[in-house]
Amino acid sequence: MNRITVRSAVLLVLITLLTVGIAVTWQHVFSPTINLAQKQLKARTWLSVLPPTSYDNQPLDAPLALEDSVLAHSQLVAGYRATLNGQATAVVLHCKAQGYGGPLELLIAIDNQGRVIGTKVLRQQETPGLGARLVETGNHWLEHFNGASRQTTADASWAIKRDSGQFDQLAGATVTSRAVIHAVHDALRYFDDHRQRLLGEDRDE
Repeated sequence: MNRITVRSAVLLVLITLLTVGIAVTWQHVFSPTINLAQKQLKARTWLSVLPPTSYDNQPLDAPLALEDSVLAHSQLVAGYRATLNGQATAVVLHCKAQGYGGPLELLIAIDNQGRVIGTKVLRQQETPGLGARLVETGNHWLEHFNGASRQTTADASWAIKRDSGQFDQLAGATVTSRAVIHAVHDALRYFDDHRQRLLGEDRDE
């Protein structure tokens, strides 16, 4: 019995070592490929708010240092600068706001003239069929912000129409609509207040 037990123990150790070895080898061989695929997927998702011909750099490789990131209705998590031929064309701001069902994470792209050129919801916990329609295919409500700026839309007008603003709300989702509108407005104000730093123009001073 003792001899059989020793054999079983040795066999178990060998199988464990073999399994660990295979796992380590697999990770070593395929990890770079997996990491690259994940990076490419993130880039496709996060940079989809930018017109593809508006940049030739890798914005996500050089996140911006953001000061005063707690805003009136939202908080900035990160920022990225898009450039074309070495000139800043836009910034992408990653922000969090409080929706109806929980935190909303948004990407807001603003061109170098201070105009919104794209908005995307990264994460949301809104009510299915109501606020969650923000991320449904075919819902174009977020596109209403494209082209808007503080020069074309007065600060007091950044609200839904029932609050005396100029924006339609997402049907049945008043709280969600307010959260998104306020977050976009926050992003535009932040851009205007930190334009030179965000666009890298302060380096020339």
